[in-house]
Amino acid sequence: MGNNIKGIPLQLNDLINYQEASIVSRELLRKKTGTLTIFAFDRDQGLSEHTAPFDATVFVIDGKAEIRIGEVVHIVEKGQIIIMPANIPHAINAIEKFKMLLIMIRSED
Repeated sequence: MGNNIKGIPLQLNDLINYQEASIVSRELLRKKTGTLTIFAFDRDQGLSEHTAPFDATVFVIDGKAEIRIGEVVHIVEKGQIIIMPANIPHAINAIEKFKMLLIMIRSED
């Protein structure tokens, strides 16, 4: 599949593959106003605590993960969505192999 994916129906789960002991990402769309990035986490892989200046939305494509927002831990599974608020520390850890679509919209409102 080439880089131009616009106008083509796509199966999100097929756009990225798991790699052993790794996190793999693929940016699907980049605009000044935001990005769409797909991630595949092997079990026990994660993103350490960080903050973002804008809300970040995670759509779970496959598997299960722990997402910590501030001091609150959420377990998210295939088909669920969670919005991580701007400027609040958050972290992600794959409980099992886990794929997600990260939607970043760069706007203050």
